[in-house]
Amino acid sequence: MEIDKLVQRQRDFYRTGRTKDTAFRIASLQKLADTIEKYEAEIGEALKADLHKSVFEGFMTEVGLTLSEIRFLIKHTAVWNRPKKVRTPLAQFHAKSYIVQEPYGVALVMSPWNYPFMLSLEPAAGAIAAGNCCIIKPSAYAPATSAILKKIIEEAFPAEYVAVVEGGRQENTQLLEQEFDYIFFTGSVSVGRLVMEKAAAHLTPVTLELGGKSPCIVERDAKLSLAAKRLVFGKFLNSGQTCVAPDYCFVHEAVKDEFIGYLEKWIDKMIGKQPFSNPDYPKMINEKHYDRVLGLIKGENVVTGGCGKRETLQIAPTVLKDVAPDAPVMQEEIFGPVLPVLTYRDISEVERFVADRPKSLALYLFTGSRETADRITENLSFGGGCINDTIIHLATSQMGFGGVGASGMGSYHGKKSFETFSHAKSIVNKSTWMDLPIRYMPYTKGKEKLLRKFLK
Repeated sequence: MEIDKLVQRQRDFYRTGRTKDTAFRIASLQKLADTIEKYEAEIGEALKADLHKSVFEGFMTEVGLTLSEIRFLIKHTAVWNRPKKVRTPLAQFHAKSYIVQEPYGVALVMSPWNYPFMLSLEPAAGAIAAGNCCIIKPSAYAPATSAILKKIIEEAFPAEYVAVVEGGRQENTQLLEQEFDYIFFTGSVSVGRLVMEKAAAHLTPVTLELGGKSPCIVERDAKLSLAAKRLVFGKFLNSGQTCVAPDYCFVHEAVKDEFIGYLEKWIDKMIGKQPFSNPDYPKMINEKHYDRVLGLIKGENVVTGGCGKRETLQIAPTVLKDVAPDAPVMQEEIFGPVLPVLTYRDISEVERFVADRPKSLALYLFTGSRETADRITENLSFGGGCINDTIIHLATSQMGFGGVGASGMGSYHGKKSFETFSHAKSIVNKSTWMDLPIRYMPYTKGKEKLLRKFLK
C-alpha cells in the first residue's frame, strides 16, 4: 500500500472513534502480547540473525521487557484514561474543572537497529494505550527483526489501525513528508535533527530518544570488583551497541590500576578469553560500524581486546587506558565494545569535564558516599542513570526514560508513554444557576477590590 494512502486510511479509522474506547485499547494490547508470545521463538531467531544475540539476551533485553511494559499498560490504562478532577479557583465559582486525556490521532514510531524489537513495540504499545492509530517504521539494518515485526502486527491488527512499513531511506523520507499527529523517533542525533525539521513543517510534536557519550565515574571508595562487574555488563551488553551504555569511564587515579585489573577479570569471566568462540557474544550490526569502531581504537593504549573478526563482524571487548580527552575515541559516541578509561584526582575535575560537553542520555556513578551521589545527581544534567550500577534504570515501567538537551526530548515507559501519546485537555464546566458580575464591564473600584481578593 502506498504510504500516503495508508496514513489516510489510519486517519479515517481514527475518526470512527473506535480507538478512543478504553476496552478496545486494552483488548488491542492483550492481542499484541498474545501474538508476541506466539512468535517468541521466531523473534529470538531474528535477533540472532541481525545481531547474533543469544536467546537469553534477546529475552532479557527485548522480548521480556516489551511484554512487561505491555502488561503494565494493560493493568493501568483504564485508570489513566479517566477524567481527572482538579480544584477550581474561587474566581471561577461555581464550576467543575477536570483534565481529559485525548489521543493525538495517527502516530509514527521510527525505531533503530540496536534493539530493533523492543524499541519498535514499547513506544507503539504506548501509542495504542493512549488511543492512537500507529505506523511503525523499523530499521532496514535489522531486516530479520523487521520481517517478524511486520508478521506480528499484520496478524494482530488491521493496517488501518496499526501497520509496519519496511524499507530504507526512501520509505523514511516518504513517511516524514506525511502529516502525522505525533512522531516518536529513536536513533542518532543527526537523523533526529532531520526528523524534527520535517515535523516542524506540520507543527507535529515529537519525542526524540537519541544518545551521546554517557560517562561512568568510579570513586576511590567504590566497591571496585562489583563496580567493574556491573560496568562490564552494561558496557558490553549487545556488544556495546546500547544508547545508554557507559561510553567512557573516569576512575580515581588512586585505584586506576586495581580497577582496570578487575575489568579484565570480569571480561574474562563473563565473555571469555576467546570472545569470538563465545556463542552468546553479539556482533556489530554491519561492516560500516565494524570498521568505524575498530578505527577508534587505532593509536590508543590497549589493555585488553583491540581486535576484531571481520568474517563474523565481532570486536573483542576492549579497554583503553591513559586516553587523552581530545582523542578520536572521545569525540563521538562509540556504540561498540570499547571502553576508554580516564583518571582524575578530584571529583570537581569530572564535573567540569561532563558539564562542558553535550548533555548525555545516561550517567553512572560508583561510590560509597551518599554525599558524592547527591552532589553528582544535583550538579550534572543527564537523561537518567544509576548509582552503583549501569543500564537498569530503563528496565522499569514505574519511571520515565528519556534524554535532555542533545540526548533527546520527551520521555516514555509506563504512565509516561500514555502521557506522551496523549494531549491533556483542560475543561471547565461552568454552572448556569449563578453568574458573578465581577469580570464584566463596567469596571469599578469595588470590583477591583473583590478581584484582588479572589486572585490572592
